[in-house]
This record gives sequence, structure tokens and C-alpha cells, in this order.
Amino acid sequence: MTSKDFHKTFLEALEEGLSSLGESPKQAILFHLENSFKIKREEIPRNLTEFKKALEKIFGPGTQYLEKLILKKLYDKLNLEWGNLETENLDFLNSVENLKKLLFSSGDA
Repeated sequence: MTSKDFHKTFLEALEEGLSSLGESPKQAILFHLENSFKIKREEIPRNLTEFKKALEKIFGPGTQYLEKLILKKLYDKLNLEWGNLETENLDFLNSVENLKKLLFSSGDA
């Protein structure tokens, strides 16, 4: 998997995770990210730290729920087990970075 492939897969997982809330809430979140935080949808995989900060400003403690939704969709798309993501100590950024390391360890990216 290349970095470009991973970004595409991440965006699909993001869309599906947010869609779990409904189409209107998903669109509202993406609109708010772009207009209030200057984070365009297609730039999210390259700006995960800013994305996480924006979600935290919007949702506060509810952010972790959204992060779990997105990570579950991402793991599903990559055909990986996600069992330990149910823990309360979930770290979204580290989880995504660990996934990248796992996927790119074969030297494809």
C-alpha cells in the first residue's frame, strides 16, 4: 500500500464513520472543519493533528467516540482486527501512525 492509497482509504473510513451519525451531521461536521478550522476533507489524512484538535474543540469529550468510529471503519477496510480499540485509553493519532508503520513496513510506500 502506498501513502496515497492509505490517504484514500482513510478518507473513505472517515466518510463512513461520520455517516454513522447521519448524512446531515456528517456534512455539517465537514463544513465546520473547512470553514471554521480551514481543514479541507481531502487534506485531513495529512493533517491528523489539526483534525483531532478541531474535533476536540467541536465535540469535547465526545471526540473519542468519533475517533473510534473512524478507526473501526479504517481497520475494517484494511481487513485488520481492531479488538483492543475498545479500551478507554485510545489514542487516535498513535493508532493511525501504528497502522501506517504496519502497512508500510513492507517498503511499499
